[in-house]
Amino acid sequence: MSFSSAMLSELTLISGGHIWCEGAAWLPHTKQLLFSDVKKGALYLFDNNTQETILVTEQSNYANGNYTLSNGDVITCEHGRRCISLRSKDNLAIAKVMIEKLDGKRLNSPNDLVERKSDGTIWFTDPPYGITSDEEGYKAESQIIGCYVYCYDPSSDTLSIATSDIQRPNGLVFSPDESTLYVADMSIVDFPTHGLKHLKAFDVDGCSLSNGRLVYEVECGIPDGMTADKFGTLYLSSGEGIIILNKNMQLLGKILLPETVSNCTFDEQEKTLYITASSSVYAIDINTKQLSLL
Repeated sequence: MSFSSAMLSELTLISGGHIWCEGAAWLPHTKQLLFSDVKKGALYLFDNNTQETILVTEQSNYANGNYTLSNGDVITCEHGRRCISLRSKDNLAIAKVMIEKLDGKRLNSPNDLVERKSDGTIWFTDPPYGITSDEEGYKAESQIIGCYVYCYDPSSDTLSIATSDIQRPNGLVFSPDESTLYVADMSIVDFPTHGLKHLKAFDVDGCSLSNGRLVYEVECGIPDGMTADKFGTLYLSSGEGIIILNKNMQLLGKILLPETVSNCTFDEQEKTLYITASSSVYAIDINTKQLSLL
């Protein structure tokens, strides 16, 4: 399906020359976009007012996914320290370890994360890509011996496995009412003949996930990071660009990009979609309301 100019603007390159961009997170209090260059071990800000890219730190511990909490602070998936770290909105360069072990065993390499705003819990995926080589972290043996979706409850400081019903969990996002968690499985990377490259949906019950079901299979490349708007439309990364699915997980169309896409996020008004794609970051304006009527 092709979109009219009233639904989508032209795609704009806003930052380039990176190695592997990831972890797009919008900072509403400063009107800036935070993103990672995983392989360089750096964090950057794109300033929407000046249209400039600003280096935050070149010591990010191979930061991958980022997420802006309700209070404005940022949580980050670090491959280097194999943890979830917390960054104050007032000083993003300093990261404090928040979550790093389950029953005394180190995590693999947390990849993507999201907050469930209704209860403040933090959900994240933990595939092994930061420990399989020294390219995006430090090569090491897994202590967990498994790749899970986790739920962390800050109120009780408890970490639990939400589900093991996915081979290589990667990107994740909640539905608008937070009753459903969507998780990307990219196990085709590790298991070319038996792996998967699809999107699953789970029912959320406290800190657990149940009723996992296949809702979409990616044809080109792998599913990676994703976001959803207030209407329930989902924007999923893939090898050819952004796949747009309606709230019933039916394909509405695709935003084609010249590079492999890793992640995406909206600004606070859900007007502009920011996309991290290989060596670059792109932006495109979207009329989400009109899109939801398709």
